[in-house]
Amino acid sequence: MKRALITGANKGIGFETARRLLQEGYYVYIGSRSMENGRAAVERLKQEGLNNAMAIQLDVTDSGSVKAARATIGRETDVLDALVNNAGILGGFPQAALESAIGDFNEALDTNLYGVIRVTQSFVDLLRKSEQPRIVNVSSSGCSLSLHCDPTWKYYSHKAVLYNSSKAALNMYTINLAYELRDTPFKVNAVCPGFVATDFNNYRGTGTVQEGGARIAKYAMIGSDGPTGKFISEEHNPETGETPW
Repeated sequence: MKRALITGANKGIGFETARRLLQEGYYVYIGSRSMENGRAAVERLKQEGLNNAMAIQLDVTDSGSVKAARATIGRETDVLDALVNNAGILGGFPQAALESAIGDFNEALDTNLYGVIRVTQSFVDLLRKSEQPRIVNVSSSGCSLSLHCDPTWKYYSHKAVLYNSSKAALNMYTINLAYELRDTPFKVNAVCPGFVATDFNNYRGTGTVQEGGARIAKYAMIGSDGPTGKFISEEHNPETGETPW
């Protein structure tokens, strides 16, 4: 049985991604800042007959929490097949380039970039033991430099400097990570779930959580012929998914 860890999996797209992987026969570790919320998520899944899930207390901004999660999962398994770095924050408003404080930038980066780095570096040893390890960094087409320079893009006016900057930095980390792992079985991609209606964006999104979860789960399960080192948004590019950085 393949095993996956999903951060921020107690609700929204993370929860739906967990559901999809469980339906495909994976054992899923439900990362959640709140153990209570994580256990509640596991109970919801069990009510659907999806029993192979375990709640893990995991705050990606807390190195001690990440290390404790690694120790807990390490007692459960020697191998991790997929890591979905889903936990993220939007940041407060307004998000203006001339008004946002350095502390606000640090807060967004701590979760959206540094959190991914903490978790990835802590769990890469378990991933290396998998025959087909997969890392999905949940990104957003809203951090594409190219699209944000295009006045004809439908989300051109959706500027949010804290979120956009932190996710653009995450994309660069993804490129470097994929490069370092290029001669291994790893597949590492930045994947956008689409503009999905969740509490993350006060349900302003136009897509469903089911669509978003399916897109993320797809790249957590891609075969050996799948892409690596790519920025994927099937909402933006339904044909290939590949999106300009």
